[in-house]
Amino acid sequence: MIPPFHIRPITQLPEMLQQHRLIQHLNPHMEFSRYEQLLHQMLPNNYQMVGVFDREMCIGLSGYWIGTKLYSGKYLEVDNFVVDEQYRSQGVGKLLLDWLTSEAGRQGCETMMLDAYVVNNAAHKFYLREGFAIKGFHFLKRLRK
Repeated sequence: MIPPFHIRPITQLPEMLQQHRLIQHLNPHMEFSRYEQLLHQMLPNNYQMVGVFDREMCIGLSGYWIGTKLYSGKYLEVDNFVVDEQYRSQGVGKLLLDWLTSEAGRQGCETMMLDAYVVNNAAHKFYLREGFAIKGFHFLKRLRK
Protein backbone atom coordinates (compact mmCIF):
# COMPACT_ATOMS: atom_id res chain seq x y z
CA MET A 1 0.00 0.00 0.00
CA ILE A 2 1.28 3.44 -0.95
CA PRO A 3 1.49 5.87 1.99
CA PRO A 4 -0.75 8.94 1.69
CA PHE A 5 1.54 10.93 -0.59
CA HIS A 6 0.03 13.73 -2.62
CA ILE A 7 1.00 15.04 -6.02
CA ARG A 8 0.66 18.51 -7.44
CA PRO A 9 2.17 20.84 -10.02
CA ILE A 10 5.00 23.09 -8.88
CA THR A 11 4.27 26.32 -10.72
CA GLN A 12 6.32 29.05 -9.07
CA LEU A 13 10.06 29.60 -9.49
CA PRO A 14 10.80 29.87 -5.74
CA GLU A 15 9.31 26.43 -5.10
CA MET A 16 11.13 25.00 -8.13
CA LEU A 17 14.37 26.35 -6.72
CA GLN A 18 13.69 24.54 -3.43
CA GLN A 19 13.95 21.25 -5.35
CA HIS A 20 17.66 21.68 -6.10
CA ARG A 21 18.57 18.88 -3.65
CA LEU A 22 16.48 16.39 -5.66
CA ILE A 23 17.89 17.62 -8.99
CA GLN A 24 21.35 16.93 -7.60
CA HIS A 25 20.51 13.21 -7.37
CA LEU A 26 20.64 13.16 -11.19
CA ASN A 27 23.11 16.01 -11.65
CA PRO A 28 25.43 15.87 -8.63
CA HIS A 29 27.70 18.68 -9.85
CA MET A 30 24.93 21.16 -10.65
CA GLU A 31 25.42 24.23 -8.54
CA PHE A 32 22.40 26.15 -7.32
CA SER A 33 23.28 29.23 -9.39
CA ARG A 34 23.41 27.13 -12.57
CA TYR A 35 20.08 25.47 -11.72
CA GLU A 36 18.48 28.89 -11.23
CA GLN A 37 19.99 30.22 -14.47
CA LEU A 38 18.66 27.26 -16.47
CA LEU A 39 15.17 27.50 -14.97
CA HIS A 40 15.05 31.16 -16.01
CA GLN A 41 15.80 30.03 -19.57
CA MET A 42 13.45 27.03 -19.53
CA LEU A 43 10.30 28.53 -18.02
CA PRO A 44 9.55 30.91 -20.94
CA ASN A 45 9.73 27.82 -23.20
CA ASN A 46 6.85 26.08 -21.39
CA TYR A 47 8.88 23.98 -18.96
CA GLN A 48 6.63 22.63 -16.22
CA MET A 49 7.24 20.70 -13.01
CA VAL A 50 5.25 18.31 -10.84
CA GLY A 51 6.11 16.91 -7.42
CA VAL A 52 5.09 14.14 -5.06
CA PHE A 53 4.95 15.27 -1.45
CA ASP A 54 5.10 13.57 1.92
CA ARG A 55 3.36 16.23 3.93
CA GLU A 56 5.24 19.38 2.84
CA MET A 57 8.48 17.71 1.69
CA CYS A 58 8.94 17.03 -2.00
CA ILE A 59 10.09 13.41 -2.35
CA GLY A 60 9.65 12.88 -6.09
CA LEU A 61 9.94 15.29 -8.94
CA SER A 62 9.68 15.55 -12.70
CA GLY A 63 9.88 18.33 -15.17
CA TYR A 64 8.05 18.03 -18.45
CA TRP A 65 7.52 19.71 -21.77
CA ILE A 66 4.70 19.50 -24.31
CA GLY A 67 5.78 19.69 -27.94
CA THR A 68 5.30 18.26 -31.41
CA LYS A 69 7.77 16.41 -33.62
CA LEU A 70 7.31 14.81 -37.02
CA TYR A 71 8.14 11.30 -35.81
CA SER A 72 6.00 11.37 -32.69
CA GLY A 73 3.21 13.87 -33.16
CA LYS A 74 2.24 15.84 -30.07
CA TYR A 75 4.21 14.51 -27.10
CA LEU A 76 4.91 14.97 -23.42
CA GLU A 77 8.62 14.75 -22.67
CA VAL A 78 9.54 13.67 -19.15
CA ASP A 79 12.60 15.60 -17.93
CA ASN A 80 14.68 15.08 -14.78
CA PHE A 81 12.48 12.41 -13.22
CA VAL A 82 13.82 11.66 -9.73
CA VAL A 83 12.66 10.08 -6.48
CA ASP A 84 14.45 10.70 -3.19
CA GLU A 85 16.54 7.63 -2.33
CA GLN A 86 14.72 7.11 1.00
CA TYR A 87 11.38 6.82 -0.83
CA ARG A 88 12.31 4.49 -3.69
CA SER A 89 10.37 1.23 -4.08
CA GLN A 90 7.37 2.76 -2.28
CA GLY A 91 5.29 3.57 -5.37
CA VAL A 92 6.38 7.20 -5.65
CA GLY A 93 7.83 6.82 -9.15
CA LYS A 94 4.72 4.98 -10.36
CA LEU A 95 2.48 7.68 -8.87
CA LEU A 96 4.51 10.38 -10.60
CA LEU A 97 4.61 8.63 -13.96
CA ASP A 98 0.87 7.87 -13.81
CA TRP A 99 0.20 11.59 -13.22
CA LEU A 100 2.41 12.50 -16.19
CA THR A 101 0.64 9.92 -18.37
CA SER A 102 -2.73 11.39 -17.39
CA GLU A 103 -1.45 14.89 -18.11
CA ALA A 104 -0.31 13.74 -21.56
CA GLY A 105 -3.84 12.49 -22.17
CA ARG A 106 -5.38 15.75 -20.91
CA GLN A 107 -3.10 17.66 -23.30
CA GLY A 108 -4.06 15.48 -26.28
CA CYS A 109 -0.60 13.97 -26.68
CA GLU A 110 -0.03 11.00 -28.95
CA THR A 111 3.19 9.90 -27.27
CA MET A 112 5.45 10.31 -24.26
CA MET A 113 9.24 10.32 -24.40
CA LEU A 114 12.23 10.70 -22.13
CA ASP A 115 15.97 10.33 -21.90
CA ALA A 116 17.61 8.16 -19.24
CA TYR A 117 21.31 8.17 -18.56
CA VAL A 118 23.03 5.11 -20.02
CA VAL A 119 24.38 4.06 -16.60
CA ASN A 120 20.98 4.31 -14.85
CA ASN A 121 19.93 0.66 -15.14
CA ALA A 122 17.26 0.96 -12.45
CA ALA A 123 15.55 3.68 -14.50
CA HIS A 124 15.73 1.56 -17.66
CA LYS A 125 14.05 -1.33 -15.88
CA PHE A 126 11.34 0.98 -14.47
CA TYR A 127 10.53 2.63 -17.82
CA LEU A 128 10.48 -0.67 -19.70
CA ARG A 129 8.11 -2.11 -17.09
CA GLU A 130 5.90 0.98 -17.56
CA GLY A 131 5.55 0.40 -21.30
CA PHE A 132 8.29 2.60 -22.74
CA ALA A 133 10.44 1.23 -25.56
CA ILE A 134 14.04 2.09 -26.36
CA LYS A 135 13.88 3.72 -29.78
CA GLY A 136 17.37 5.11 -30.35
CA PHE A 137 20.35 6.97 -29.02
CA HIS A 138 20.39 10.53 -27.79
CA PHE A 139 23.55 12.28 -28.99
CA LEU A 140 25.04 15.34 -27.28
CA LYS A 141 27.87 17.56 -28.48
CA ARG A 142 29.17 20.16 -26.02
CA LEU A 143 29.88 23.46 -27.74
CA ARG A 144 31.22 25.19 -24.61
CA LYS A 145 31.67 24.45 -20.95
